[in-house]
Amino acid sequence: MVKKRLRKVIPNASDLRRSGALKPFGEWIYASNYWHLNRYSASMAFFVGLFVAFLPIPGQMLVAALLAIRLRCNLPLSVALVWVSNPLTAPPLFYLAYRLGGLLIDRPLTIPPGTEETAFDLYWLFAKIGTVWPPLLLGCLLLGLFAGSVGYFVISNIWRWRVGRDWRRRQHSRTATTPAAGPRRVQGGPRAAPGTVPPSGTEPAPQRIPAQHPERADPPE
Repeated sequence: MVKKRLRKVIPNASDLRRSGALKPFGEWIYASNYWHLNRYSASMAFFVGLFVAFLPIPGQMLVAALLAIRLRCNLPLSVALVWVSNPLTAPPLFYLAYRLGGLLIDRPLTIPPGTEETAFDLYWLFAKIGTVWPPLLLGCLLLGLFAGSVGYFVISNIWRWRVGRDWRRRQHSRTATTPAAGPRRVQGGPRAAPGTVPPSGTEPAPQRIPAQHPERADPPE
């Protein structure tokens, strides 16, 4: 089932407590009901995690936790999906967002042509944040909304399909294991009229035969 597979990949409370990522919230966060899994909480957690992963801000895990609390979705899954954006994937993701934002607002790139792969890194991004933030922020918001929406609808539809399939399998197994029973006549029920054939699957009621008594001999005259 989808729930069992997700529980294998999302961090548990002890892992997040050791990492200290949710320390500002205190211990109450580990005993709340934001750790349960259902179709809504899992789908919305994918939206939150993937959306926050595209935000070029520090403390992404805290932001994802706040949104998970506000939207009442699965908190550890929301926090774990933030790591889609990591030191290895962040430069190409942010560069794509920067190009998308610059294309939409018609602003030329400040990176010299032919040096995008070597010049665009996180250090360059924070050094030039004062000039590149409008196209970068716009591109990040659009890509985050797109990725989060795709994640939400994919998980929601997969969850619904798996639940429906499991339900149909259970119904089929119950039907296959239940023996077919014919109709039975209830004892004491109405009997068939004389000269008629009883319905199929019923047994004729036993008829009571009167006892035979020997005839008495006439007394002698």
